[in-house]
Amino acid sequence: MTRTFLKSAIAALALAASISGAGAASAIIEDAKSKCIVGEQSDGYLGVVDGAAASDAVRREVRAINQQRKAFYAELAAKNGVTIEDAAALTAERLVNNASSGECVQTPDGTWAKQP
Repeated sequence: MTRTFLKSAIAALALAASISGAGAASAIIEDAKSKCIVGEQSDGYLGVVDGAAASDAVRREVRAINQQRKAFYAELAAKNGVTIEDAAALTAERLVNNASSGECVQTPDGTWAKQP
């Protein structure tokens, strides 16, 4: 990845957080994250951890946030000449690493783990 891409991705992380549910997410998503109903996936998107506990409202909000994230990643990728997956992966690493204690995150092998 280019240096320009890394700078752009880091600078854009605050924007990603605001549109992606990583920062000032809706109350329903913040609550679901705190209960490990949803969590940050290793691919840069939110995922449902506990399907039985995820209400329809939570699922709708996860879909909406993921649509916003995909649009953001596409824009970031186009500006930097990388794939959407590369843009998502860079952001995913930061979202997972910055998840709050007790929130669930997806490990590279696809399993879910609580942040210490």
